[in-house]
Amino acid sequence: MGASVCVAAVAVVVAFKVHAVESGPVAAAARERAEAGMEVVLTGDPRALGGVGGVVRRERFVVDGRVEVFERAGTRLEVRVPVVVLATGPGWEGLLPSQRVHVRGRLAPANRGDLVTALVFVHARPQVLSGPSRLHRTAGVFRQGLRDAADVLPSEQRGLLPGLVVGDVSRMDEQVKADFQDAGLGHLTAVSGANLAYVAGAALVVGRLVGLPLAPRAALAGLAMVAFAVVARPSPSVVRALVMGLVAVTALGTGRARHGLTALAVAVLGPLLFEPELARSYGFALSVTATAGILLFVPVWGRRLATRMPRWAAEAIAVPAAAQAAVTPVLVLMAGGLNPVAVVANVFAGPAVPPATLLGFGAALVAPLHMRLAQVLVHPAGVATGWVTVVAERAAALPLGVLPWPGGVPGLVMLALTVPVAIAVLRHAPVRRVAATALGGVLVAFVAIRPLIVVWPPSGWLMVVCDVGQGDAIVVAAGPGKAVVVDAGPEPVAVARCLRTLGVREVPLLVFTHPHLDHVGGRAGVSRGRRVGAILTGTIPDEAEDRRLATDPVLRGSARWTAVPGGRWVFGPSEFTVLGPLKDMPVGEHGDGSTINNASVVLHVRWRAGSALLSGDIEIEAQEDLVRAGLPQVDILKVPHHGSASQDPAFLAATGAKAALVSAGAGNDYGHPAPATLARLHWLGMRIFRTDVSGDVAVVERQGGVAVVVRGGPGVAAAVGGG
Repeated sequence: MGASVCVAAVAVVVAFKVHAVESGPVAAAARERAEAGMEVVLTGDPRALGGVGGVVRRERFVVDGRVEVFERAGTRLEVRVPVVVLATGPGWEGLLPSQRVHVRGRLAPANRGDLVTALVFVHARPQVLSGPSRLHRTAGVFRQGLRDAADVLPSEQRGLLPGLVVGDVSRMDEQVKADFQDAGLGHLTAVSGANLAYVAGAALVVGRLVGLPLAPRAALAGLAMVAFAVVARPSPSVVRALVMGLVAVTALGTGRARHGLTALAVAVLGPLLFEPELARSYGFALSVTATAGILLFVPVWGRRLATRMPRWAAEAIAVPAAAQAAVTPVLVLMAGGLNPVAVVANVFAGPAVPPATLLGFGAALVAPLHMRLAQVLVHPAGVATGWVTVVAERAAALPLGVLPWPGGVPGLVMLALTVPVAIAVLRHAPVRRVAATALGGVLVAFVAIRPLIVVWPPSGWLMVVCDVGQGDAIVVAAGPGKAVVVDAGPEPVAVARCLRTLGVREVPLLVFTHPHLDHVGGRAGVSRGRRVGAILTGTIPDEAEDRRLATDPVLRGSARWTAVPGGRWVFGPSEFTVLGPLKDMPVGEHGDGSTINNASVVLHVRWRAGSALLSGDIEIEAQEDLVRAGLPQVDILKVPHHGSASQDPAFLAATGAKAALVSAGAGNDYGHPAPATLARLHWLGMRIFRTDVSGDVAVVERQGGVAVVVRGGPGVAAAVGGG
């Protein structure tokens, strides 16, 4: 009966909520995709999505907010509806929840199923109308104090520590984020019941050491969690986790776990009545399951552990362990796959997370009062954070880190069937030994057979066009563990993965053909963990961009060279000759984009088995100029400008190439490669290989000539040239 009443109550609330978000002037404007002005109260932190554009990088942000004043056609209305702001441009970074801003943008309907009235696309700086509330301002002071204290750490630790402590990933290195995701450690940077469990566990230990009885120890743990919630920013997700944590410590303090489960049920139903969209929130599910784990497992696990260790240690271990065990099914449901590496990664990384969290939390509290003391706390926290980073990097680099595993309910069913079997294996020594032997045999077979079945990277590779999305990143062999990198793609993660897969440890030469973001944005991924000997750039016509590249800390310590036609270098099996940009090159009348494209560095690459032309993003004017100057014939052409329509047929024919490589992003908004360009290449008899279709594309030496291998295809194509 009670369950039916709860379901009915939630259903009524959802009906009212759906009606509220789908009716009214804001919803009507969204259906018309109209433009309007509005006053928005931020309900979450602006989340950066990276930059867009060419030479000028324009930041993008996603901001959750609530429209309270709506202005359209001279009418000013007071409303109260949730929206999501998709902003491009400056002025959003640093804004805090509860601040009121005025924006003008175009509205669009939100995704079906989301209890949001509209999406608002904004391309101008917001006008700030009011500051944050006292609570959010206090949280901002503590969070900024943690970031400032962490500045004494190396860059990777500096960005990760706030993420581990309070979920602040604003400065987290993109490659570290990718490693965490691949290693199954991404949940460590999400504030949930686990974070509160560490804080509560530490408070319980302190209370135990000073001799406090059970009830005061629970009260101390509750106060510690409240303080943590302030530092972590009292967003809805943090408040929900706090409610769950307070329920858990109340149950522990009274010794009535059964009553605690009742309170937990109330704590779940209450937020659902006010925010029914929480039913689809993984964060809410993590908070609930972590709290339930503490209520159900800690009393039993604590008693059993106390027979083998001091009770204070048993409590400190049982609380976070119970929370982690309980959230595991939710993490499996979120992942939609089974990541065996995550098990090992979490085992190795897990012990370092509590000290990093607790020391970082202490540093955040101390920083506004005494920055030097906060930095003293940050140093050991940085050691723990550095260990987690190393574990993530090593785990992400392991092969077959993710195995197929069904998502949703089927995945949970398989997990439910697997867990009892695993428990039975662990409980019986003979079965445990047989399982260990079988697992060892599988590992040995994998190690022995893997070199025979893995075809990437292909042996004898000379050049690889990395799949970095909409951009260019080309790796040319320069000896064992070395490669010349021509362009770095739009962001660091993709090019770093490509270089890691190819085993590149040193880059004697890094070439930036031109300074557009889709060619230079990933430069940090090239230099991360690798020595870059020299940087080669063209005669960049934009002086401000030239200064930016010259002062970029990523490039500091590397020699700086300017490409001059006729310049020549030999690195390992590869010989590079600069063909352009040519002096007095015509740049056309297509604006700065075409000007800079035509200033791209053009390279002729020769190997013993064949040759290639790397043409950057040159357009028709520069192509015509190169043809007049005399263009060497090659076996492989990297098609200019991602296969855009701006191609000179005479240039394509003059290369004499048998294979054309196109680096473009799947589903890109530019229409690259252009159908007309593909038709010309086919007509010239070139075989076309595209990263948006086949992933990474490699040029290899085969039988005295060169051939092409695609990572996402059947294997080696027919030889395309020789000698």
